[in-house]
Amino acid sequence: MLLAKTLRSSTYKLALVAIGVFGVLVVALFAYVRWTTAGYVREITDRAIAIDLSALEQAQADGGRPTLTAAIERQGADPRFHDAVYLLADPSYERLSGNLERWPARAHGARGLVEIPPSSAAPAVRLEFTTLATGDHLLVGRKIGGLDAFVGEIDRALGSAIALIFTIAVVASVAVTWRTVGRIEAINATSRIIMQSGLDKRIPLRGSHDEWDELAANLNSMLERIQLLMAEVKQATDNVAHDLRTPLARMRGRLEKACGEARDTERDQLLIERMLADLEDVLRMFASLVRISQIESSHLAKSFRPVDLSQIADDVVDLFDAAAEEKNIPLQRNGDKNVTVRGDRDLLFDALANVVDNALKYGREGGVVTVEARQTTNGGMICISDDGPGVAEGERQRIFKRFYRLEMARASRGNGLGLSLVSAVARLHGAVISLSDNSPGLRFQFAFPPLRSPSHAHLSWSDPPSSRGAAEAHRALKK
Repeated sequence: MLLAKTLRSSTYKLALVAIGVFGVLVVALFAYVRWTTAGYVREITDRAIAIDLSALEQAQADGGRPTLTAAIERQGADPRFHDAVYLLADPSYERLSGNLERWPARAHGARGLVEIPPSSAAPAVRLEFTTLATGDHLLVGRKIGGLDAFVGEIDRALGSAIALIFTIAVVASVAVTWRTVGRIEAINATSRIIMQSGLDKRIPLRGSHDEWDELAANLNSMLERIQLLMAEVKQATDNVAHDLRTPLARMRGRLEKACGEARDTERDQLLIERMLADLEDVLRMFASLVRISQIESSHLAKSFRPVDLSQIADDVVDLFDAAAEEKNIPLQRNGDKNVTVRGDRDLLFDALANVVDNALKYGREGGVVTVEARQTTNGGMICISDDGPGVAEGERQRIFKRFYRLEMARASRGNGLGLSLVSAVARLHGAVISLSDNSPGLRFQFAFPPLRSPSHAHLSWSDPPSSRGAAEAHRALKK
């Protein structure tokens, strides 16, 4: 089955196309090598023939026919010239001297270069001929049977090399495609199991640390993230159901009780007011959820502009100044006067207001809450610290989950969504939130990226909130 998938795979088909293109190039290269090699050998042969012919012509010029004949006989008897061919003929092409029996029929004209193909009686010969001043005809050549054998060896070697290359290429393409299809099939099999049974299954890693292991690791990380998100969605759904059950049950009980009693204007008015208060809590919770979802999925960053973080901190301190005096908790403002970051003023105001509200709500009476803004080399920074009971280290990441509330916060009004909004706003602005001990209390810090290289600049928002909308959202998200 895997072999059938391998042969049908696009990777295998692409490999065959690559082999075909590569094969054409290899054949063309080998053909060029063969042609240039044979041509080079013939060029060397022609050069040796030309040298011999020039020497014999010089002998004719120096001593006439007798000297030329003697030179031909001498070179014909020399073992070094065993593959040489010589023939001197009179004007009527009758043989006078040399080791060739008769004048070749192809050698026509006053001067030329011809190649005589091999026959059963003689090997192939390459000849150059000329007509001397005396009218005699002189022919000098070389036997090139060795060249044909050499070219044949080249052809056989090239053919074997081409066959070997094609065989290796086909085997390698099948092996590589088999491995690729095997890894893909493992991913597909795991995907089918996940679709049938749930998100607990993971793609196996082979420990090769190659791109397939990297892909499998990334897919496993994605599955873990999806599983975590699904768990958070389930938890959020359970929390919404739990938080809705109390006010809805309370409203139903009041209505059932009122239904069985006689009408009383004063009592009915009180019932209506309590029902409206419960409905207001429900609507506030849904408004908070919608607000957080808008921040997390919006495109607000397109409307981001430079804002003064210190001015936002001043506005937040002014907003909570009266509440701080009422709880006898001094609200101090420290740090730089101009801290410029890129973002949305109303969202940043909401986030800081929620943190300051929590610091005042859970801080120690008679303690101090400090709001500090600083301009650093790495960007803007704002820190809110208190000297209350703080948050245990194991709880610091959980407090940003929706509907999550600490034990000390369960007695107060709230829905556990305030810090979820703070986290969403921080992510949108590319800010890093860090929580640390204030000894005693909690230090809540936002670290913003530099103004010239804002993080998450690809996000945008089509309908930026107004200042009034920010204040209303803050009131809805207060814990």
